[in-house]
Amino acid sequence: MILGIDEVGRGPWAGPLVVGAVVLGGSHIDGLTDSKKLTKKRREALYPIIRDQALACATGWVSARELDEVGMSGALRLATRRAVEQIHVPYSEIILDGTVNFLAGTGKGEYVQLMKKADLLVPSVSAASILAKVERDWFMAEQDALYPGYGFGAHVGYGVAKHRAAIETLGVTPLHRLSFAPLAKYRPLPQALGCDENNTRKGKTTKSIGDQAEHAVSEWLEQNGHTIVERNWRTRWCEIDIVSRKGDTVYFTEVKYRKNAEYGDGFAAITREKLRQMKFAAEYFVLNNHITSQIQLSAASVTGKNFTVEQWLVLD
Repeated sequence: MILGIDEVGRGPWAGPLVVGAVVLGGSHIDGLTDSKKLTKKRREALYPIIRDQALACATGWVSARELDEVGMSGALRLATRRAVEQIHVPYSEIILDGTVNFLAGTGKGEYVQLMKKADLLVPSVSAASILAKVERDWFMAEQDALYPGYGFGAHVGYGVAKHRAAIETLGVTPLHRLSFAPLAKYRPLPQALGCDENNTRKGKTTKSIGDQAEHAVSEWLEQNGHTIVERNWRTRWCEIDIVSRKGDTVYFTEVKYRKNAEYGDGFAAITREKLRQMKFAAEYFVLNNHITSQIQLSAASVTGKNFTVEQWLVLD
């Protein structure tokens, strides 16, 4: 009952990082080995067999933008955790291909055995390698239709000559990892990355208003049974306004301030993209602080010169 873990997509200039996690249980599948040693046709033939016969399997994904925010090491930890959290069957051991325990600091870290070339030696790790490789390759092939001219289906994001030429001609896409040195010149200024309106980059006045709004919400949360864990916790570009705990749940609150009702409901600024940013920041906070509690996204609306907390909502 081994949980095998392996990653795919560490080196490409574009596309997600994907970690596979597989518990084969009593299943024996012929032909399992390191995915890089198999042809594309053979990997794709094994993929449905693994999905059908494994006791449990999953993949954890980290996008290029997320990778740019937390770096490669942080992305590997995050993708590994996302994969393992989807495995809900019993297992007695975790074998991770490589020399770094990406589950260190979590409740599962002490059960990890690191093994070089595990994707060659341990069937469940081989299966994890194949699972991650096939799914990532399929994803990159689908991007050809969205971003024609780059050839993602052929090189799956690696910095080959054709890919480099396309970047020079067409520029970069949201799939590109701008933290990689060859693409650093395409990196936008921090102000262009969609940071929150309370971000300190927007000046002293806005920061002062944001601080007062966050202070008001912090006091409101404490009055309603919360313990404040952190304020203004930053990822690379953006921040979590308030982290609090109540009972067994840790809440990540986005504070929205409006001078008065004429400026509209503050919650309207929480778009789908903003929710994605909040979710990622919360996941990364949990990972860095070894939190095992339930987590919940929330938002607070503050208005007026007296910084009145109008509403605090738990977000779906």
